[in-house]
Amino acid sequence: MPGSPIDLHAHSSVSDGTETPSQLIRAAVAAGLGTIAITDHDSTAGWHEALAAAEGTGLTVIPGMELSTNYGPASVHMLAYLFDPLDGAIIAETARIRDGRLHRAERIVERIAVDYDLTWDDVLAEATDESTLGRPHIADALVRKGHVPNRSAAFESILHWRSGYYEKYYAPSPLEGVRMIVAAGGVPVLAHPATHGRYRPMTDEVIGELVDEGLFGLELDHRDNTEEGKRSLRTLAAKYGLEITGASDYHGAGKPNRLGENTTRPEVLEKLIARATGTRPYFG
Repeated sequence: MPGSPIDLHAHSSVSDGTETPSQLIRAAVAAGLGTIAITDHDSTAGWHEALAAAEGTGLTVIPGMELSTNYGPASVHMLAYLFDPLDGAIIAETARIRDGRLHRAERIVERIAVDYDLTWDDVLAEATDESTLGRPHIADALVRKGHVPNRSAAFESILHWRSGYYEKYYAPSPLEGVRMIVAAGGVPVLAHPATHGRYRPMTDEVIGELVDEGLFGLELDHRDNTEEGKRSLRTLAAKYGLEITGASDYHGAGKPNRLGENTTRPEVLEKLIARATGTRPYFG
């Protein structure tokens, strides 16, 4: 679908979306997209199903992932596009991250259960077998038990990092993340890097270090980025020659974000594809 919108950030039920990879593809087609990237957290398990579902639709699918990284107290997410899914370092590190998320989630549930009617089985019931289990599934369990009205409310209250129930999880540094993605033939982009001040540690110097290791761009056209943060990071993007991407960060019913609400320019996608050597886009 030449000229159709390009959305480079969407989640399926493999991580914390509410739609299977097949349903995500059908939703992208229904939304009139020309290109969708499947970017589940720390997992490529949805790629095969998504590509199979896209056959004959005319939709271009960009296989990707949202890699968890930590920088000091801040959680920094790194979008990884078109890398080799069989890369040994990627497989080992994402397995370690998922394991850390799982045990961290168990400990969070133990703390919440002291004050609320919630069990680990309640949380497991919200996840699929291949899910990267984490706080969104705890949020969904809290909704089902009637403690909060929706997932967003859970994150604003019981699951807020100031609530006393929160716990960080293992993840590599952003620098390690960029190096790993590039070594696997992929293209790294910082996800929503101006979200309500959470990424203030990502200074000029830090961005410069990431650029030196192969950072491709910044996802600035995203509903959660602040206007002040976007202005500052657009200046850094111009300084370092970084590309600007846009995306919905779609989670199905898990978030209010809608497919295609923010998009990426075709010329940026062309550069991204040209840089990648790990895997190729799928043209449905």
